Amino acid sequence: MPYDLSKPLVIGISSRALFNLEEENKIFEEQGVEAYEAYQVAHENEILQKGAAFQLIKAFLELNNTELGRLVEVIIMSRNNANTCLRIFNSIQYYGLDITRATLTSGAEIAPYLKAFKTDLFLSANSDDVQSAINDGIAAGRILTGDAHADPKQKINQIRIAFDGDAVLFSAESEKIFQKNGIQAFEEHEKVNANTPMAKGPFANFLTKLSYVQQLFKEKDIQPIRTALVTSRNAPAHERAVKTLRNWGVSINEAFFLGGVSKTEVLAAFGAHIFFDDQDIHTEPASTVVPAATVPYRDGDNPKE
Repeated sequence: MPYDLSKPLVIGISSRALFNLEEENKIFEEQGVEAYEAYQVAHENEILQKGAAFQLIKAFLELNNTELGRLVEVIIMSRNNANTCLRIFNSIQYYGLDITRATLTSGAEIAPYLKAFKTDLFLSANSDDVQSAINDGIAAGRILTGDAHADPKQKINQIRIAFDGDAVLFSAESEKIFQKNGIQAFEEHEKVNANTPMAKGPFANFLTKLSYVQQLFKEKDIQPIRTALVTSRNAPAHERAVKTLRNWGVSINEAFFLGGVSKTEVLAAFGAHIFFDDQDIHTEPASTVVPAATVPYRDGDNPKE
């Protein structure tokens, strides 16, 4: 009987998000695919260093080590080919990661395969792949591949995920009003529509799937996942966000309505293992203290266009 991928939380991750492949990517960009392939083959027995999303992925896979069965499936989604993937799988085996499936496209687009694998979340350093995933309605983020990761020596006992609101959990509708008409018009619109749920953004379904997994552990002593809304909204615009989540039937553990205050220190205090935001002005400073990923606007939704 085929393995049903609709049941577990499916995370697709690129090799460059899982491992530190910045030097190798530089070879690819400056010298081309043949030089990159030759380098990877020559070094395929050298273990790769951990990348920006490594600790997060390892923690998600730990959820499978319970009596609840296999809750998470992680699939390598890479533009590498079969010849260059051995170094990646050697590194996966070295670190003891329970990852056995991969999509290797030899440079072709990843997006067409994401729905085939019923992907709930896609993390990649490739902007084009992330944009295509978002356009196809899949939660995706372009992970910033800096050195500020969760402490690699510290085991994650509770996965902490932080989300921006507008254009991430929620649609970009209200963000468009803010960009076009300013903060006063935005706040008035949100006040008038406080009881009207916002449409779902690209990460709404992923949050729902996380909430489902959280419910499986509700009788346990330790909740393995904790979520936070970290948004520039403040009163009176906070009410619509709260009521929208209530309407969806999902809860978020912590909420921060910052009203323009920097998100970076709040994210550090929360201890986020990943932060999703639609604007680089938030993810870039955040990436100095926590792993962060930028969520692009769906084609046609960019409020600045």
